[in-house]
Amino acid sequence: MMQPNHSPIQEIKNDLLSRKKLRLLLKRDDCLHPDISGNKWRKIKYNLVEFRKLNYRQLLTFGGAFSNHIAAVAAAGQLYNFATIGIIRGEQTNPLNPTLTFAQQCGMQLKFISRTAYRLKNQPDFLAALKNEWGDFYLLPEGGSNIAALRGCREIIEEVAAELPVLPDYFCVPCGTGTTMAGIVAALQNKANIIGFSALKGDFLPKEITDLLTAIDQPVYDNWQINTDYHFGGYAKWQPGLIDFINQFKLDNQIALDPVYTGKMMYGIVDLISKNYFREGSTILAVHTGGLQGIEGFNERFGRLIA
Repeated sequence: MMQPNHSPIQEIKNDLLSRKKLRLLLKRDDCLHPDISGNKWRKIKYNLVEFRKLNYRQLLTFGGAFSNHIAAVAAAGQLYNFATIGIIRGEQTNPLNPTLTFAQQCGMQLKFISRTAYRLKNQPDFLAALKNEWGDFYLLPEGGSNIAALRGCREIIEEVAAELPVLPDYFCVPCGTGTTMAGIVAALQNKANIIGFSALKGDFLPKEITDLLTAIDQPVYDNWQINTDYHFGGYAKWQPGLIDFINQFKLDNQIALDPVYTGKMMYGIVDLISKNYFREGSTILAVHTGGLQGIEGFNERFGRLIA
């Protein structure tokens, strides 16, 4: 299976960082692939290895109507020539939004189910009914979150170690399911501080991450934390200040951020820098997990707010 090269690391420079005597690096996983971008590539990678090994012909997965994961899986199916099925949370609305239009154009078959039914997605009876409807398939959980995905996310740290002479003092990552964060925690083995910036309300992520680490017999180190101060109201919620920050960041650095994950993380990092959270002289590395396909759908819904 052809795979992208390692993603580059780019340094962000501005007056705030100079005053605080900090370095801020951005691991540009958004550059891995134009359509299977960021952590979605890393999560899918070893699942596709298993998919081929087990001789499946189609892959079924779950997601919301604007899901980065749905778009990435559909693109992978088209690129590697296998059938994909997307079980979409919520009722179908026409015309389809840009994310689902793209998925359908890649050949993904879409099935819309109610939010009530969607909550049953991990139940054996529900999955049996899907197999009765679609035939046998490789099941990829929502967000691509499983042990195979964890293996791909661990490689972020292997790449950073190869690219930099010394590991950064802090690693920052946006969190939805916690899989990317768990991979980073597992790979670092207590060698740096890790901050996950939650894109959702609630305090469920520490347990999700701990469960993933436990599943691979990984010690649960104490060098990581989940910051819940920058979700801007919850998943896919936003405020004008966040959009202003995203647009200014692109103007200053020529780097696009999405409003669901990376924009919130970078806003949080800059705010914590201004509040002297990070030790003077430290190096911070943030992981740009992609998700840029969602900007078009955001602008369609709310007006062209993001440049």
